[in-house]
Amino acid sequence: MTDSTDVSPARGARARAAHVLTEVFAPWVIVVLLPLAVAWQATHRLLPALGWGLLVAATSSILPMGVIVWGARTGRWDSHHVRDRAGRAVPFLALIVMSLVGLGLLVALGAPWPLIALDISMIGSLFVTGAITAWWKVSMHSAVASGAVVILAVIYHPAWWALMVLVAAISWSRVQIRDHTTAQVTAGAIVGAVVGGGLFTTLLYAV
Repeated sequence: MTDSTDVSPARGARARAAHVLTEVFAPWVIVVLLPLAVAWQATHRLLPALGWGLLVAATSSILPMGVIVWGARTGRWDSHHVRDRAGRAVPFLALIVMSLVGLGLLVALGAPWPLIALDISMIGSLFVTGAITAWWKVSMHSAVASGAVVILAVIYHPAWWALMVLVAAISWSRVQIRDHTTAQVTAGAIVGAVVGGGLFTTLLYAV
């Protein structure tokens, strides 16, 4: 018979680790950092990299996250993670609209092609995950993380594929805190890699 006093601390440690992974590698955090990484590889100059990267980060992450936090604080949805599938429609719409505005600005201002390809791939991934979310709660954490790993591996070095271990850890955290099932995080990771990462790769080498 297992002593509950031995199990409880382990469960608590797993829960804390899961919450840390969920917050530190939340989609909005990754979508702030990824454009900066792509912009640096595209320009190799600090100020242009910051300018282009922050433009994508602002329209694809920071501003939409502001809408989500506002909605959570005013009770329009359950939290900044929008755990209730039914509550994801408005955040998805806000994210798509702001991302399209950002894409328009990138094109109008003559941004480097990798940044435009990144924005298109993220919008494409949003449409696919949004369509799935209409009937099933696919994991955005897993989708964004796996897509980011593919993109980093493509623009920097294949060694970045090793970060798929981190994607697995993030996916584990989502299941551990019971926001998703194993099937939902697996589907999210596949969609992110194939749609987000695959579309980016295709666009990058199409020009």
